[in-house]
Amino acid sequence: MALQAGIVGLPNVGKSTLFNAVSNSAKAQASNYRFCTIEPNVGQVDVPDERLNKLAELVQPQRILPTSFEFVDIAGLVKGASKGEGLGNKFLANIREVDAIVHVIRCFEDENILRDEGAINPISDKEIIDTELQLKDMESVEKKIQRVEKLLKTGDPKVKHAHEVLTQCLKHLSEGKNIRGLQLEGEDREAIADIFLLTDKPVLYVANVDEAALLTGNKYSDILVKAAHDEGAEVIVMNNSIEAQISELESAEDKELFFAEYGLTEPGLNRLIRGTYKLLNLATYFTAGVQEVRAWTIHKGWKAPQAASVIHTDFEKGFIKAEVISYNDFIQYKSEAACRDNGRLRIEGKEYIVQDGDVMHFRFNV
Repeated sequence: MALQAGIVGLPNVGKSTLFNAVSNSAKAQASNYRFCTIEPNVGQVDVPDERLNKLAELVQPQRILPTSFEFVDIAGLVKGASKGEGLGNKFLANIREVDAIVHVIRCFEDENILRDEGAINPISDKEIIDTELQLKDMESVEKKIQRVEKLLKTGDPKVKHAHEVLTQCLKHLSEGKNIRGLQLEGEDREAIADIFLLTDKPVLYVANVDEAALLTGNKYSDILVKAAHDEGAEVIVMNNSIEAQISELESAEDKELFFAEYGLTEPGLNRLIRGTYKLLNLATYFTAGVQEVRAWTIHKGWKAPQAASVIHTDFEKGFIKAEVISYNDFIQYKSEAACRDNGRLRIEGKEYIVQDGDVMHFRFNV
């Protein structure tokens, strides 16, 4: 599952600094000018999960493999991007390809970092990005309405319904609102599925604060938290520069000393990664054996055969059954054998909905 979250924001808000910190592969150049990152940089990140470590302590495998997903560093958007300003068409196309949006917003003052938008204003900054995405979505919706209108004369009820949904979307966008606020499902969602609307993507905000506000936030991040809450979104407050420094430390001892100096218990990046994982509506199940203890990513609500497919497609095609132990039971009884002896190993079939934290073993025949 090559799921991606795109890091977006205005120029010079700390996007590439955040990407450098969060990525364990590609590194984006962080510079004090507008189009430092023209091609999107992609980096794979491991999802911090203490459950994986605890399982490994019990099983003592040869290797431990966390689950992961990808962050994409997308160059800074500017006002007018929907009309092609500042290479806007290219950047908006990059956003269209990701599954979720991490929107970085500047919540600090620094006269040495360029800013064309005037005084620090997180709400205004948020609205600039929202407006550009909404304008692009309006263009997409209008084009589909034109196509659908040609089919209305057929009398097909599905076409009529699609037209109603699209008209509702266009009205919503024209009022300066994001499509995700409509919470479309079922046939309503099918009406827009093929146009991949930008404001339909789930969003997580990062308030990039100064060092003094790292633990408490500040007046700017407080404003952003309220605005995000009103739209049902989450805000991660962090200092991107400090996170970049933490990511460069190699030893656990050095990191512990750094945490102590700043009063941290863990990197803010861990909160960001877990928050993004949740935003993507993902869940984790585990396989645990002497060769490896491994975390696997699935969408919430997947049934056992679908979950098996992320290991190998043959597992889904030839699925027979799944042997399942809940994470808490595995920790309590300390081994698969003990769970089996105490009746904590369950046999589940094709209709079983995998739960986050399940420890699973699949039986299949191809």
